[in-house]
Amino acid sequence: MPEEITTAREIQTRTDDQAIWTNPPAFKKDVFTFARVRYDKDPWRPGRRGGGGWTTDLPDADLNLSFRVQQMTSIRVDADGRLIRLTDPELVRYPFLFVSAPGALYLTDEEAEALGKHLMNGAFILMDDFWGEEEWENCEAVFKKVFPGRKFFELPLSHPLYQAVFPIDQKYQNANVGMGIASQRTGVTWERSDGREVHHRAITDDKGRLMVLALHNTDTADGWEREGESDYYFHNFSEKIAFPLGVNIIHYIMSH
Repeated sequence: MPEEITTAREIQTRTDDQAIWTNPPAFKKDVFTFARVRYDKDPWRPGRRGGGGWTTDLPDADLNLSFRVQQMTSIRVDADGRLIRLTDPELVRYPFLFVSAPGALYLTDEEAEALGKHLMNGAFILMDDFWGEEEWENCEAVFKKVFPGRKFFELPLSHPLYQAVFPIDQKYQNANVGMGIASQRTGVTWERSDGREVHHRAITDDKGRLMVLALHNTDTADGWEREGESDYYFHNFSEKIAFPLGVNIIHYIMSH
């Protein structure tokens, strides 16, 4: 991905002519922006297991979820979802960050310090689309570097996030589009044998504010990205699982 590309919308306009919504000029600075983190894989461990990378499901996942938030809530949303490095001076402008495929995530000391400072100052980061214990261990190790004194815990379904807009009573597994369509006959929605159980693991600050949420053993962003590719997939995964959870997370984080 060329470094000069900084927004999801810019990528999309280079690949198709899909119309994108705009906001009145008065709302230009008073909008929610979906900011995706650019990261590098560990240069010292090229064989590390980890599916995908930071560009997974880009740009349609970012744009489609942003549109649904604009459509289903009172939050005004920027159509120009941002692609950003953690060391970018403009990071402070983006309180919501997204990481795709954190099973492959690697942060330098400088990036880990910048992320920790940003999160402690009120920001939030969502991670999605990684499977199995090895990928989880990588993600957990990265966040021990970000927050040496804090640990992930399983977010209980009693947390108000699960009632923010849509009532969610279970941590459903969102399959990728191919497995989701095939699940009509196979019943299989997991990508790895050690990835059958969905986890929503969190890290909070000293006051209990959510700073980190990791959606493990699920591909929520494929439900955002691939909503238009199959009627079955849309109604059983995008509509029932991926969008309700994504909208709830953004609405909760931006209103608390």
